Amino acid sequence: MASSTRNGDTNEGEIRLWQEDGWWIARDVDTGVTTQGESREEALDNLDDAVAVHTGKRGREPTDEELRALGIDPENNTTGDQEPPDVLD
Repeated sequence: MASSTRNGDTNEGEIRLWQEDGWWIARDVDTGVTTQGESREEALDNLDDAVAVHTGKRGREPTDEELRALGIDPENNTTGDQEPPDVLD
């Protein structure tokens, strides 16, 4: 877990926030999750959501019924021997 110090006190859960090319960038140092927003508040709200998904506190795998409702057959929707696309690395 990352920590930082200020006035000798240790702080856990460090977040870094900066502006770049007109966007606010927010990074959770512990997880490495990084988001952006048009305002500081938006960047931090996006970071909260992204960290919750990253840590498993939000989001879940779809059920077979949900996949079928979207027209996806779970039994025929497998990667098989194929390598996943580079974007998933």
